[in-house]
Amino acid sequence: MAVLVTGGAGYIGSQTCVHLLEAGKEIVVVDNFSNSSPKSAKAVREITGKDFPLIECDIRDTEKLDEVFTQYDIEAVIHFAGLKAVGESVSKPLEYYDNNIGGTLKLIEVMKKHGVKCIVFSSSATVYGERHLAPFNEEMEAGGTTNPYGTTKLFIEQILKDIAAADSEWSVSLLRYFNPIGAHISGKIGEAPNGIPNNLMPYISQVAVGKREKLSVFGNDYDTPDGTGVRDYIHVADLADGHVVALDRALSVKGCEIFNLGTGKGVSVLQLVHAFIEATGVDVPYVITARRPGDIATSYADCSKAEKVLGWKAKRDIFDACRDTWRWQKNNPNGFDD
Repeated sequence: MAVLVTGGAGYIGSQTCVHLLEAGKEIVVVDNFSNSSPKSAKAVREITGKDFPLIECDIRDTEKLDEVFTQYDIEAVIHFAGLKAVGESVSKPLEYYDNNIGGTLKLIEVMKKHGVKCIVFSSSATVYGERHLAPFNEEMEAGGTTNPYGTTKLFIEQILKDIAAADSEWSVSLLRYFNPIGAHISGKIGEAPNGIPNNLMPYISQVAVGKREKLSVFGNDYDTPDGTGVRDYIHVADLADGHVVALDRALSVKGCEIFNLGTGKGVSVLQLVHAFIEATGVDVPYVITARRPGDIATSYADCSKAEKVLGWKAKRDIFDACRDTWRWQKNNPNGFDD
């Protein structure tokens, strides 16, 4: 029996594949490589010493997806595949709704056809919107999202909740995670966005390696200690651990459960920049620019439920993440194109 990992060649997907393989799981990876590289799968094989099928497939292609489920004995799905940039979603909402929601509906359709009713979904803290004050907990009502990316996550969560409510055989785990940063400690896999990075840490590291001139900090007039946005930055390795334990629970518990995966601590943009400089000894020039549409001031997690139910807790800090990011970036200044 194997776990299908959609988007498994991406940043978080590839890290999770490492942890799944190290936990003794069999995996099958599908990815359309729109914002990833098949070379990450090669690196996963090098790190783990284990092989697995890698299939180029867009999850909206039900015919190809059906072939995957027919060929392999799939028992569960970890669903990462989706567009993920907040700013881009504001300017390209239709693409986000089509890819993220449409793709998930196609995936569920094929899962149902093959009797696979266990899914761990890569959701986001953006579903909490602006209606609550941090720290966010799973009992808070989701909604009031501020960008199409977050809205796609909110809608997909609702779809999966409805499916689990309608059919008691389904196991659904909704993982609301906050801001993944860092890289594998080996330096062989990390975040390698196509084009200009949409996330903070890869932009910092690309400035540090000389690929970008300076970092733009979007706004310094938020109601935060230093005026810059505050987020919960979680090491991607801790996030990967969270997926493994959530999968194990979903395979044994029916129904729908929601878990925050974060550190429970808020860190501002400038605090992260200075932590990177301190951890690596490399300067990161930056300028303050206008706020970015769709951003909120403060977002960090209450992770007590994940600790209580899953026995999971983040173990690494932002300095670990900065060092691991820099190891990846300096060894691979052009990502997987090197």
